[in-house]
Amino acid sequence: MKFHLLSIFPNIIDSYLNDSIIKRAQDKEIIKINKYNLRDWTHDKHRSVDDTPYGGGAGMLMNIAPLYSALEDIKKAIKKTKSNKKKIVLLSASGKNWNQSLAKKYSKLDDIILICGRYEGIDARIKKFIDEEISIGDYVLTGGELPALVMIDSITRLLPGVLGNKVSLEEESHSENGLKEYPQYTRPEVFLANQKKYRVPKILLSGNHKKIKEWRNKKMKKD
Repeated sequence: MKFHLLSIFPNIIDSYLNDSIIKRAQDKEIIKINKYNLRDWTHDKHRSVDDTPYGGGAGMLMNIAPLYSALEDIKKAIKKTKSNKKKIVLLSASGKNWNQSLAKKYSKLDDIILICGRYEGIDARIKKFIDEEISIGDYVLTGGELPALVMIDSITRLLPGVLGNKVSLEEESHSENGLKEYPQYTRPEVFLANQKKYRVPKILLSGNHKKIKEWRNKKMKKD
Protein backbone atom coordinates (compact mmCIF):
# COMPACT_ATOMS: atom_id res chain seq x y z
CA MET A 1 0.00 0.00 0.00
CA LYS A 2 1.18 3.51 -0.78
CA PHE A 3 0.31 6.63 1.21
CA HIS A 4 0.82 9.97 -0.55
CA LEU A 5 0.95 12.84 1.94
CA LEU A 6 0.58 16.38 0.60
CA SER A 7 1.52 19.13 3.06
CA ILE A 8 3.38 22.42 3.40
CA PHE A 9 5.27 20.82 6.31
CA PRO A 10 5.84 17.25 5.07
CA ASN A 11 8.84 16.57 7.30
CA ILE A 12 7.19 17.23 10.66
CA ILE A 13 5.83 13.66 10.67
CA ASP A 14 9.22 11.97 10.20
CA SER A 15 9.92 11.09 13.83
CA TYR A 16 6.69 9.08 14.10
CA LEU A 17 7.10 7.34 10.77
CA ASN A 18 10.68 6.31 11.48
CA ASP A 19 10.03 4.27 14.62
CA SER A 20 8.15 1.21 15.85
CA ILE A 21 5.46 -0.57 13.81
CA ILE A 22 5.24 2.00 11.01
CA LYS A 23 8.99 1.81 10.39
CA ARG A 24 8.94 -1.99 10.37
CA ALA A 25 6.05 -1.97 7.90
CA GLN A 26 8.11 0.26 5.61
CA ASP A 27 11.22 -1.89 6.03
CA LYS A 28 9.17 -4.97 5.05
CA GLU A 29 7.83 -3.00 2.05
CA ILE A 30 4.26 -3.59 3.20
CA ILE A 31 3.68 0.15 2.96
CA LYS A 32 5.41 3.05 1.27
CA ILE A 33 4.93 6.66 2.36
CA ASN A 34 5.53 9.36 -0.22
CA LYS A 35 5.67 12.93 1.03
CA TYR A 36 5.10 15.97 -1.15
CA ASN A 37 5.70 19.64 -0.37
CA LEU A 38 2.81 21.66 -1.77
CA ARG A 39 5.15 24.63 -2.31
CA ASP A 40 6.79 22.68 -5.15
CA TRP A 41 3.68 23.44 -7.22
CA THR A 42 3.79 27.23 -6.72
CA HIS A 43 5.16 29.70 -9.25
CA ASP A 44 5.96 32.91 -7.35
CA LYS A 45 9.26 33.75 -5.66
CA HIS A 46 7.72 33.46 -2.20
CA ARG A 47 6.26 30.00 -2.98
CA SER A 48 2.90 31.22 -1.64
CA VAL A 49 0.17 28.67 -0.95
CA ASP A 50 -2.41 30.92 0.74
CA ASP A 51 -4.38 34.13 0.27
CA THR A 52 -7.12 36.20 1.91
CA PRO A 53 -10.69 34.84 1.63
CA TYR A 54 -13.21 36.48 -0.68
CA GLY A 55 -15.94 38.22 1.30
CA GLY A 56 -13.60 38.96 4.19
CA GLY A 57 -13.00 37.05 7.38
CA ALA A 58 -10.19 36.11 9.71
CA GLY A 59 -7.07 34.24 8.62
CA MET A 60 -5.87 32.93 5.29
CA LEU A 61 -7.06 30.15 2.98
CA MET A 62 -4.98 27.69 1.01
CA ASN A 63 -5.13 28.25 -2.75
CA ILE A 64 -6.84 25.78 -5.05
CA ALA A 65 -4.34 26.09 -7.98
CA PRO A 66 -1.22 24.46 -6.45
CA LEU A 67 -3.36 21.80 -4.79
CA TYR A 68 -5.03 20.87 -8.06
CA SER A 69 -1.69 20.73 -9.90
CA ALA A 70 -0.16 18.57 -7.17
CA LEU A 71 -3.10 16.15 -7.22
CA GLU A 72 -2.93 15.82 -10.99
CA ASP A 73 0.79 14.97 -10.89
CA ILE A 74 0.37 12.50 -8.04
CA LYS A 75 -2.54 10.80 -9.82
CA LYS A 76 -0.45 10.49 -13.00
CA ALA A 77 2.33 8.81 -11.02
CA ILE A 78 -0.17 6.40 -9.47
CA LYS A 79 -1.69 5.60 -12.86
CA LYS A 80 1.72 4.41 -14.06
CA THR A 81 1.55 1.65 -11.44
CA LYS A 82 -1.82 0.51 -12.86
CA SER A 83 -3.45 0.86 -9.47
CA ASN A 84 -7.22 1.12 -9.67
CA LYS A 85 -8.06 1.21 -5.96
CA LYS A 86 -7.30 4.65 -4.60
CA LYS A 87 -8.89 7.47 -2.64
CA ILE A 88 -8.13 11.17 -2.38
CA VAL A 89 -8.82 12.38 1.15
CA LEU A 90 -9.02 15.88 2.56
CA LEU A 91 -8.28 16.01 6.29
CA SER A 92 -10.79 18.49 7.68
CA ALA A 93 -12.57 19.29 10.95
CA SER A 94 -15.87 19.27 9.03
CA GLY A 95 -15.36 15.82 7.52
CA LYS A 96 -16.76 12.38 8.32
CA ASN A 97 -15.49 11.00 11.64
CA TRP A 98 -12.77 8.40 11.23
CA ASN A 99 -13.40 5.03 12.89
CA GLN A 100 -12.26 1.40 12.83
CA SER A 101 -14.85 0.42 10.25
CA LEU A 102 -13.48 3.01 7.82
CA ALA A 103 -9.91 1.94 8.59
CA LYS A 104 -10.81 -1.62 7.55
CA LYS A 105 -12.34 -0.40 4.27
CA TYR A 106 -9.31 1.76 3.52
CA SER A 107 -6.94 -1.14 4.24
CA LYS A 108 -8.18 -2.74 1.00
CA LEU A 109 -6.94 0.17 -1.14
CA ASP A 110 -3.69 0.44 -3.08
CA ASP A 111 -3.10 4.19 -2.88
CA ILE A 112 -4.35 6.84 -0.48
CA ILE A 113 -3.66 10.54 -1.12
CA LEU A 114 -3.91 12.61 2.06
CA ILE A 115 -4.29 16.38 1.76
CA CYS A 116 -3.18 18.16 4.93
CA GLY A 117 -4.82 21.56 5.31
CA ARG A 118 -3.43 24.55 7.22
CA TYR A 119 -4.44 28.10 8.14
CA GLU A 120 -8.21 28.74 8.22
CA GLY A 121 -8.83 26.01 5.69
CA ILE A 122 -8.76 25.37 1.94
CA ASP A 123 -10.61 26.96 -0.96
CA ALA A 124 -13.88 24.99 -1.01
CA ARG A 125 -13.47 24.13 -4.69
CA ILE A 126 -10.98 21.43 -3.65
CA LYS A 127 -14.03 19.30 -2.76
CA LYS A 128 -14.67 18.86 -6.49
CA PHE A 129 -11.42 16.92 -6.78
CA ILE A 130 -11.46 14.62 -3.74
CA ASP A 131 -13.25 11.38 -2.83
CA GLU A 132 -13.79 11.90 0.87
CA GLU A 133 -13.43 14.45 3.67
CA ILE A 134 -12.23 12.96 6.96
CA SER A 135 -12.07 14.26 10.54
CA ILE A 136 -10.51 12.42 13.50
CA GLY A 137 -12.76 14.09 16.06
CA ASP A 138 -15.04 16.97 16.92
CA TYR A 139 -12.32 19.52 17.58
CA VAL A 140 -9.98 21.76 15.58
CA LEU A 141 -6.26 21.12 15.00
CA THR A 142 -3.57 23.39 13.58
CA GLY A 143 -3.14 21.24 10.50
CA GLY A 144 -3.96 17.95 8.84
CA GLU A 145 -0.65 16.22 9.53
CA LEU A 146 -1.70 14.65 12.85
CA PRO A 147 -4.98 13.30 11.39
CA ALA A 148 -2.98 11.91 8.46
CA LEU A 149 -0.71 10.06 10.89
CA VAL A 150 -3.75 8.68 12.72
CA MET A 151 -5.12 7.32 9.45
CA ILE A 152 -1.77 5.87 8.37
CA ASP A 153 -1.29 4.16 11.74
CA SER A 154 -4.81 2.73 12.05
CA ILE A 155 -4.76 1.42 8.46
CA THR A 156 -1.21 0.04 8.51
CA ARG A 157 -1.71 -2.15 11.58
CA LEU A 158 -4.58 -3.91 9.75
CA LEU A 159 -2.39 -4.98 6.83
CA PRO A 160 -1.20 -8.61 6.69
CA GLY A 161 2.28 -9.08 8.12
CA VAL A 162 2.43 -5.83 10.07
CA LEU A 163 1.52 -7.11 13.54
CA GLY A 164 3.31 -10.15 14.89
CA ASN A 165 0.16 -11.73 16.35
CA LYS A 166 -3.12 -11.84 14.40
CA VAL A 167 -5.05 -12.35 17.65
CA SER A 168 -4.11 -8.79 18.60
CA LEU A 169 -6.46 -7.56 15.86
CA GLU A 170 -9.26 -9.95 16.74
CA GLU A 171 -9.52 -9.08 20.43
CA GLU A 172 -8.63 -5.40 20.60
CA SER A 173 -11.00 -2.47 21.07
CA HIS A 174 -13.29 -1.67 18.13
CA SER A 175 -12.60 -5.00 16.40
CA GLU A 176 -16.41 -5.00 16.24
CA ASN A 177 -18.53 -1.86 16.19
CA GLY A 178 -18.79 -0.38 19.66
CA LEU A 179 -16.75 -3.16 21.26
CA LYS A 180 -14.01 -2.29 23.76
CA GLU A 181 -11.28 -4.66 24.89
CA TYR A 182 -11.33 -6.43 28.25
CA PRO A 183 -8.90 -5.22 30.99
CA GLN A 184 -5.48 -6.86 31.00
CA TYR A 185 -2.82 -7.34 33.68
CA THR A 186 0.84 -8.37 33.97
CA ARG A 187 3.45 -8.71 36.74
CA PRO A 188 3.56 -8.02 39.63
CA GLU A 189 0.64 -10.09 40.87
CA VAL A 190 0.20 -7.65 43.77
CA PHE A 191 1.02 -3.98 43.28
CA LEU A 192 1.46 -1.87 46.42
CA ALA A 193 0.80 1.88 46.29
CA ASN A 194 0.11 4.20 49.26
CA GLN A 195 -0.09 1.17 51.55
CA LYS A 196 -2.90 -0.29 49.47
CA LYS A 197 -2.73 -3.58 47.56
CA TYR A 198 -3.94 -3.79 43.98
CA ARG A 199 -4.30 -7.44 42.94
CA VAL A 200 -4.65 -9.18 39.61
CA PRO A 201 -8.12 -10.84 39.38
CA LYS A 202 -7.87 -14.40 40.70
CA ILE A 203 -9.53 -15.90 37.65
CA LEU A 204 -6.56 -14.86 35.49
CA LEU A 205 -4.22 -16.83 37.75
CA SER A 206 -6.37 -19.98 37.74
CA GLY A 207 -5.06 -21.57 34.54
CA ASN A 208 -8.67 -22.41 33.59
CA HIS A 209 -8.74 -21.09 30.02
CA LYS A 210 -12.48 -21.64 29.57
CA LYS A 211 -13.30 -19.60 32.68
CA ILE A 212 -10.78 -16.93 31.69
CA LYS A 213 -12.39 -16.61 28.26
CA GLU A 214 -15.85 -16.30 29.83
CA TRP A 215 -14.55 -13.62 32.22
CA ARG A 216 -12.98 -11.67 29.35
CA ASN A 217 -16.16 -11.85 27.29
CA LYS A 218 -18.15 -10.44 30.21
CA LYS A 219 -15.64 -7.63 30.67
CA MET A 220 -15.80 -6.50 27.05
CA LYS A 221 -17.70 -3.24 26.86
CA LYS A 222 -20.21 -2.07 24.32
CA ASP A 223 -20.65 1.64 23.64
